[in-house]
Amino acid sequence: MHYRKLGSSDLVVSEIALGSWLTFGSGIEANAAVACVHRAFDLGINFIDTANVYGRGAAETFLGETLQGIPRSNYILATKLFFPMTETDRGLSKAQIEKQLDASLKRLKTDVIDLYQCHRYDPETPLEETMEALTAAVQSGRVREIGFSEWPVDKIKAALAMSGMKAFVSSQPQYSLLYRQPEAEVIPLCKANGISQIVWSPLAQGILTGKYRAGSQPPSDSRVLSQSMGGFIDKRLLQDRVLNSIQSLVPIAQKLGLTLTQLALAWVLREPSVASAIIGATKPEQVEENAGASGHKLPDEVLMEIDGIMAQAMAA
Repeated sequence: MHYRKLGSSDLVVSEIALGSWLTFGSGIEANAAVACVHRAFDLGINFIDTANVYGRGAAETFLGETLQGIPRSNYILATKLFFPMTETDRGLSKAQIEKQLDASLKRLKTDVIDLYQCHRYDPETPLEETMEALTAAVQSGRVREIGFSEWPVDKIKAALAMSGMKAFVSSQPQYSLLYRQPEAEVIPLCKANGISQIVWSPLAQGILTGKYRAGSQPPSDSRVLSQSMGGFIDKRLLQDRVLNSIQSLVPIAQKLGLTLTQLALAWVLREPSVASAIIGATKPEQVEENAGASGHKLPDEVLMEIDGIMAQAMAA
C-alpha cells in the first residue's frame, strides 16, 4: 500500500480508503463487514471514512465496535455531518456541530475524529458560524483536521478567505472515469490552497468493475439489484454505449497486469491532488482487489487511450 499526505495537514493516508456508505451497519451482514475491515488493515489501508447519517448512526456504531482493540494510532478516522439525523437535527449550525460531533465520538468510541467533514454546504447557516464552530472543535482537541464534500466553488472560496479560522485540508467529491466534473474548478482551486481530494464513488457504484454487460441481466449479487444499495446508481450509466466502452478498457488493463477495477482506481489516483480513493466493499476479496490498485502509475499513452474511449462513452 502506498500513502499520501492529506493536504496541508500532518495526516498521511493510504491511497485506498475503506468507506461505509450503504454497506456497514445496514447494507451487508455484520460478519462480512467485520471481515472487510480486518482485511483492509492486513493490506495496509489506514484510512476509514464514514458519516453520522450512514444507517442513521449504524455505520459509526459498527465501526466503533469493530475498531476496539486496534491501536488508535494505526488508523485515520473520518466522519461527516449535515444530513438529517432526526426531523429537527440537521445542518451545520454551531449547535448541530457540537451535538453531532459528541454523538459521533460516542458511537465511534473514540476521543478524537482525525478528519471531520461537512457532508454538504448548509445554506441556512451563516458560513462564519459554521467555520467558527469547526475551528472550536479543533481547538477543543476533539477534531484534528476539517474537510468538506461537494461544496459550491464560491462557498469554498469564501471559507478560504476567512481569517482566524481552521483551514480545510480535504475535499470529498464524486470523481471517476464516468464523472469528471471536479476537474473544471474544484480540483484546481483546492490544489492552489493545500486541499487534497478524497474521492467517493471512484468505481461509479461498481459500474467500472465491468460486471455489467450490454444486453445482459446484472449479476444476482450486484449492487444495482440490491434493495438497500441499488437506488443511488445513475441508470444512464447502464446504457449499452457506456457499458461497451467500459469493456473496451479490459484489454488495456490486462496489458498492464491489472483488473478493470484496478485500472479505474489507478486512473483516479493518477491525479496528484487525490490523496485517497474511497471504496465500498461487501467482501474481503473486493477489498484485496481494490487495494491492488495502489502504487500503479499509468503511462501517458495509456491515459490518452483511456480518454479517447471514455469520451465516446459519455458523448450525448
